[in-house]
Amino acid sequence: MLREYVLVINPGSTSTKVAIFKGEENVIQKNLSHFPEELEKFEKITDQYEYRRNIILEWMKDEGYETSQLKAVVGRGGLLKPMPSGTYVVTDALIEDLKIGVQGEHASNLGGIIAKSIAYLEGIEAYIVDPVAVDEFDDVARVSGMPEIKRRSLVHALNIKAVAYRVAKEMNKDVNDLNMVMAHLGGGISIVPLRKGKMVDANNANEMGPFSPERTGSLPIGDLAKLCFTGKYTLAEMKKKISGKGGLVAYLGTNDAREVEKMIADGDEKAKLIYDAMGYQIAKEIGAMATVIEGKVDAVVLTGGIAYSKMLTTYITERVSFIAPVIIQPGEDEMIALNEGVNRVFSGQDQAKIYEQEVK
Repeated sequence: MLREYVLVINPGSTSTKVAIFKGEENVIQKNLSHFPEELEKFEKITDQYEYRRNIILEWMKDEGYETSQLKAVVGRGGLLKPMPSGTYVVTDALIEDLKIGVQGEHASNLGGIIAKSIAYLEGIEAYIVDPVAVDEFDDVARVSGMPEIKRRSLVHALNIKAVAYRVAKEMNKDVNDLNMVMAHLGGGISIVPLRKGKMVDANNANEMGPFSPERTGSLPIGDLAKLCFTGKYTLAEMKKKISGKGGLVAYLGTNDAREVEKMIADGDEKAKLIYDAMGYQIAKEIGAMATVIEGKVDAVVLTGGIAYSKMLTTYITERVSFIAPVIIQPGEDEMIALNEGVNRVFSGQDQAKIYEQEVK
């Protein structure tokens, strides 16, 4: 039987997104939901891999696809050791670190494990692409100002790198020849300077940079420290205020930019001020990151779900277009991005990396 399909696996906390691609075409996609009572049976998240794998295999069979038709399987990358970006072969060492959870437990740790367990059935390769653990920081970017705290690379690497490749292709350039400031605008916001294709700095979207639909971003630290010691909030509550209940949610009670724009259209002046402030902070962070690449910027790229907002992207563009042309690539499709990572290896554009060689 002809091997012509790539199976893409993207595990979430209560579901697993799966898709089958033929070349660049998404042939079929499904969100497989999991009952909480089923998942609660497993002590660790990574213990769920057989349960989820069997559901995926059953879905394939129901849709009329066999594993013998697959030429590769690719899974979402997890919380591995800090690593360069790229498409990685799933090796035993990589699986071991996913199971251990070297940077924490997360559903995405299942991606590589499930991919390998299905690929093994057919003797084909399994891959992961640009996990959250991607770290290409310059050493100078790690210094925080307080020796006890180090700036870390936690960034929307998968979408940022996928969009960077697409923009480079549209410009008829190699991504490794370009300098760009990438702004991923979603529930969290990552602003990243790409120097010759490498993510050499970033705001940690959970803790720094502009506020977002549900995160506070950078805060006046003196006032934050005082708030922490008022006795009003536990550590868990403060963490939730910073990430989950911050940003638009805290000010306007919603994390949906479309609802905010409707409020503005209905004459809500507070909503306009807060939405403008978010755009203002995004533009300011883009300007700051342009200095990292010494102002030699080929393009400023706005991507992610909120990049669909013409109101917001217009506001940002007016403030940053003096830096470089602004390119808007709205949306975030992790399934397409994962498939594209594998296709770059198949086409020879990229070479697959070996985890244990890259994280020595």
